[in-house]
Amino acid sequence: MGKQPKRDKSQVSLFNPDSLRLVLNNQTTIAKTYIKHRRGFFWATRTRILAWYAIILFVIFLVFIPAIRQALYAQVDQRVNDEAREKIEIFEQLIRGKSNNSEPLDEEILEVIDKLRNNDTRLRKPPKTKTELRNFFDAFLANQLPEDDAFLIALMDERFYKSSPRARPKEMDRDAKIILDWARLTKPAQGEKVILGSEVDSILYQAQPVKIDGEVMGVLVVAHTTAGERGEVLEALAVIVQVSVVVVLFALVLAWFAAGKILAPLRLLTQTARTITETDLNQRITIDGSGELAELGATFNDMMDRLQEAFTSQHNFINDAGHELRTPITIIRGHLELMGNEPQEIQETLSIVMDELERMNRFVNDLMLLAKAERPDFLQLETVDVSIFTEELFAKVKGLGDRKWRLEAVARGKIVGDRQRLTQAMMNLAQNATQHTNNTDTIALGSMIHRGKISFWVRDTGVGVAPADQQRIFQRFARAANSRRRSDGAGLGLSIVQVIAEAHGGQITLESELGAGSVFTITLPLESPQIRTLIQ
Repeated sequence: MGKQPKRDKSQVSLFNPDSLRLVLNNQTTIAKTYIKHRRGFFWATRTRILAWYAIILFVIFLVFIPAIRQALYAQVDQRVNDEAREKIEIFEQLIRGKSNNSEPLDEEILEVIDKLRNNDTRLRKPPKTKTELRNFFDAFLANQLPEDDAFLIALMDERFYKSSPRARPKEMDRDAKIILDWARLTKPAQGEKVILGSEVDSILYQAQPVKIDGEVMGVLVVAHTTAGERGEVLEALAVIVQVSVVVVLFALVLAWFAAGKILAPLRLLTQTARTITETDLNQRITIDGSGELAELGATFNDMMDRLQEAFTSQHNFINDAGHELRTPITIIRGHLELMGNEPQEIQETLSIVMDELERMNRFVNDLMLLAKAERPDFLQLETVDVSIFTEELFAKVKGLGDRKWRLEAVARGKIVGDRQRLTQAMMNLAQNATQHTNNTDTIALGSMIHRGKISFWVRDTGVGVAPADQQRIFQRFARAANSRRRSDGAGLGLSIVQVIAEAHGGQITLESELGAGSVFTITLPLESPQIRTLIQ
């Protein structure tokens, strides 16, 4: 038996269910990708702007084409009526020696009348009999050269007599109804006769009866069919439409490129957003000009500045928190690893471990307090008597250390606030003062109401705070650079005081001079918007 040829592993058998499923999945993926690209193109902002532009132009054309057609029709009808009225005025002036129109005749019409009278003696005097009228009609029609689609028709004895030109459409044949209707007129008339299904479309006319001795002897009709004139209008309109379509297509192409140019900042915004990662927040959009897109770019850059600041703050916070937790953990691990079997040594180690665990517990509690500062239930409001609250604070702070404690002022009145949070803030300030003073220094506490605000302060005669550190010390994990001793805390005390003050709608300020001491003041409004919101 010969050897079986080896099957290439890259070949897929369609009879294998797994292989068939793989092929179907690949085809589905390709189809979805294709649909996604097509949908992305058709739903792109640029395409949608162009589509709306095209729709608006299409709607405008739907209104514009019929409107311009009617306007052109009206102009044609006006011109035809003016020409017919001019013929009637000439006829009246010749047959009567005057016109029914009260307005004076144009010089051009007067020249035409003089020329007609000079060309034919039958037009020089008004007719007095039917025979003279017939001769007058013959002379008048013989000297007229109507325009295309215009007809001068003379009617006598209530029937057709003569026309110029002689050839007329069948709708105005000598026995046509409209001819018979005109022949029976006894007073001037004008209008439009629409003839459905006819090649002439409609007939514009003006009719002038001729009376001799009070009796109607004949009628002169100036008629004009509208099919030719309106056909020319439609041809002109077709040219306008064709040219407009080309112009619109060209305008859409320009609009496509213009939309791309206008939306270029949005694409730049998208590209910039895609390049931003958690480790690289430095990308910004270059802003040119002004307007909504420039404002969007500026807003995006401002947002990125805030995000970068927040990420930097978070990164520093994590690093500082990790450092603060790593130190007691290292101390606990080191002592546990070196702990022997002696009872005294075990007791000493346990004491150190419990002390570090307590410090870690305080640190975690401080972090939780800062995290809860943005929550609506951060404050538990109640009415606080300021004088009693100040005296209670003074009684508590005296137990923080051996200092010269003083109560400088006690305000009289009541405020709405969180007694426990305010106590915590003042105790933190007092604790901070004890950590930066000696036994011979003075620490004073007081409260005062002035101009709708209440102030609580802690003043000490300690080392003071350098001007460069006076803003930085309110940041989390920050300590004064000139501090002569390291506090037991993690550098969160003043941050906690600040968030408590801000939660009450107030602020904390610092006045300090190196070597002369510091004054930390919490200022709260008596009626805070934040407090009113929480009460509601």
